[in-house]
Amino acid sequence: MANPLLTRLADGVVLADGALGTMLYAGGAPLDESFDALNLSRPELVAATHRAYLEAGADLIETNTFGANRYRLEGFGLAEKTLEINKRAVRLAREAREITGRPALVAGSVGPTARTLAPFGTADPAAVRGVFREQIEALLEGGVDLLIVETIGNLEEMEQAIGAAREASDLPVVAMMTFAEDGRTIGGSTPEDVVDRLRGLGVTALGANCSVGPQRMLPTVAAMGRRLDELGADGDAPALACMPNAGWPTQVGGRVIYRSSPEYFGDFARRAAEAGVRLIGGCCGTTPAHVRAMREALDAVASERVAAVDRPEGTSAAAVVTPARPRARPEADLIPAEGPTEICQKLAGGKFLVSVEIDPPKGLNPAKALEGARLLKEVGVDAINVADSPMARVRMSALTLCYLIQHQVGVETIIHFTTRDRSLMGLQSELLGAHAVGVRNILALTGDPPSLGDYPDSSAVYDVDSIGLVRVLSRLNGGEDSAGASIGRPANFTIACAIDPTREDLEEEARRLRAKLEAGANFVMTQPIFDAAVWRRFLDVYGAERLDVPVLIGILPLQSSRHAEFLHNEVPGITLTDDARDRMRRAGADGRREGVKMAQDLLLQLRPEVQGVYLMPSFGRYEVAAEVLRILD
Repeated sequence: MANPLLTRLADGVVLADGALGTMLYAGGAPLDESFDALNLSRPELVAATHRAYLEAGADLIETNTFGANRYRLEGFGLAEKTLEINKRAVRLAREAREITGRPALVAGSVGPTARTLAPFGTADPAAVRGVFREQIEALLEGGVDLLIVETIGNLEEMEQAIGAAREASDLPVVAMMTFAEDGRTIGGSTPEDVVDRLRGLGVTALGANCSVGPQRMLPTVAAMGRRLDELGADGDAPALACMPNAGWPTQVGGRVIYRSSPEYFGDFARRAAEAGVRLIGGCCGTTPAHVRAMREALDAVASERVAAVDRPEGTSAAAVVTPARPRARPEADLIPAEGPTEICQKLAGGKFLVSVEIDPPKGLNPAKALEGARLLKEVGVDAINVADSPMARVRMSALTLCYLIQHQVGVETIIHFTTRDRSLMGLQSELLGAHAVGVRNILALTGDPPSLGDYPDSSAVYDVDSIGLVRVLSRLNGGEDSAGASIGRPANFTIACAIDPTREDLEEEARRLRAKLEAGANFVMTQPIFDAAVWRRFLDVYGAERLDVPVLIGILPLQSSRHAEFLHNEVPGITLTDDARDRMRRAGADGRREGVKMAQDLLLQLRPEVQGVYLMPSFGRYEVAAEVLRILD
């Protein structure tokens, strides 16, 4: 299955962040306490550090979990908090990404266990692998995009870490050893030894981090590259990764520099890219200033590459990925403000409608959401669903994001419009504004209560529920507001309503659906289901072989067994079947693939019975939705 890291590495250089520990210490964290525990005790400091690196231009940030394995946490009396510390770390990194809006990857950082394996130590390899797996599974449950196993000094421990990662997941693994100034690891291995031992273990990238500064580390990584070439590197060969310290002695122009400046790291980034390194970042001593300097250097090389399209053969320019920027939308793509919406026309014409959900960002920057919408448009998605502060957590206005997607990406949206936060007057005012800017597909929802979210003491409004909202929309389509006052002319909203076929009280769910359809709903979107029998059982209770209006069946691709259990036990409105949970348990490390296959099987089973699909990819992994949809080609 395609992963964003693989795509970005194929396109050019991925810029990682710098040192978390350096910044946390600068923020007042004492050296004799666990930096990983700051995820719980000082989450605002950790989150601010992530945001600083993202704002400096990082394409990838690492979780604050370098020492968050059971063995290392034992020294601080925190072993029993291993799961909590790792999951919270992922959440902090993901939220920082959402707040900044930068379409960066979140990597789960996995450091050494502080145990020495044979032949030099007595640590049991199986126990070490188990400790790695415990941490890695927690990171996966949190929703990391990849794993970085770093600062490992001997190959035996690295092999156990990679083995644990491969047992737990098929996510990309970056493996970085630490080397001394003599170019060997603590265990005495050369760069060539590292390549020979790790190349066949399924790592996406391998290289070096920490240890020394750029001047000594870059030749070490270059030696790995030469060894890969000697072994006949093909398209599946690992990319090279290099993340040196800033605080080790370095010779520059005959002078000894003990602290590498940001400018020096900018030069390092350029040289590393030209040497073929595809994952570049910093380790101890590096700061957002260093990352910003590297970003500027890599962008400059990218500009040179564009300018060198007609460069004479024989000269070179480094291939560096350029930051995604919103493109201007051609006038011909503009969605008309009048007449039936495209979704209405497609459903009326018998088109099998494909819609995918995107959550608005938690901050000011919508770049990642827009990038996701572009990817989905490229694979042929008909509409983007935009949720309205799901789980009652503060996010950017769904209406604003709908507008941006329609006018910058050129794909129609379905806004999830809730009555939770709006009075009867306020919701009608906002609906009129939505209509004016072309956002006219409305999923009428009541909304999650504030008690579920970050503001449990916030007051909900609920002047009307979802049935009442459908009635309001129908009145607007008739040319008047709920009080009977004219709005000048009829609106042209396409009205969707939601149902949950997994509810225990299906009779009540069927009653509410009848009320929504009588009030004027044009089509139905379901909560996610995981078995075709669930939908058919609801139809039996409803008393019809199929509904009289189009149905978009909700499908949520599962990521892992832990993900399945979390959704089933902790997320309102999502209920898995026992069979689905069993399949995910049996899938083990192939959880993502099994989740996609389950989604595809369900889609094929129900396609003859419904008029569309509504996909809900978790963790913003829109490439998973694209993979599910391949079955329709």
